[in-house]
Amino acid sequence: MRLNKYLSKCGIASRRESDELIQRGTTTVNGKMVLDPALSVSDADVIKYDGKTIKPINYRLVLMLNKPKNVITTVKDTHNRRTVMEYVPSNVRVVPVGRLDKDTTGLLLLTNDGDLLQFLSHPKNRIPREYVAEITGIMTPIQIAKLKKGIYIGDGEYGRAEIVSQKKNKGRSDVILRLRQGKKREIRRMYYHLGIKLHQLKRIKFGPITMKNIKIGEFRALTEEELSDLDKLMKK
Repeated sequence: MRLNKYLSKCGIASRRESDELIQRGTTTVNGKMVLDPALSVSDADVIKYDGKTIKPINYRLVLMLNKPKNVITTVKDTHNRRTVMEYVPSNVRVVPVGRLDKDTTGLLLLTNDGDLLQFLSHPKNRIPREYVAEITGIMTPIQIAKLKKGIYIGDGEYGRAEIVSQKKNKGRSDVILRLRQGKKREIRRMYYHLGIKLHQLKRIKFGPITMKNIKIGEFRALTEEELSDLDKLMKK
């Protein structure tokens, strides 16, 4: 097993974040610092992260957090900013599934299941995510069609979204968008290139999991039914 996958199965971080953590010199194998995330390791090796011996977790935990604004979605932050890990118990070892940018609120999943984390995070699986965007005015049919087809959002990338619904409220509208990609700040960049002012953005659904009855900053474990829905998604 690669070292980055081992860290992921221990609930340290996603494989991508594990790459970064390993390269910072946080991990030793049999007493020697290792900087290569691809190093092959086994359960017979003594692997330590931040000086503590780690082992793969043999039980599955998936949490739902209603992420507040101005909080970073990462396990550790080198600039001492607030992270989502402050909102779950320190003795619970889970990592975020994907990312929500600092200014976006709403549904964030955290898990200790490395395989589930990899499946939900990998772009090739095109897991649908739904967001509520509060914008100035209302989107026109032409703008809706542009987002469905895909628009250039800078840095050689194209953004694409399906508009599920929009509801006008005085001079603003609440628009529900469905995405299957997850590029960095994709919705914000799409609205910027459409010339539409975005006031607030909240994620309300991730795959089959919908956020409801949970206050900002609070978390809960997924129900058995919700876990079953995730398992069915992985088997499709």
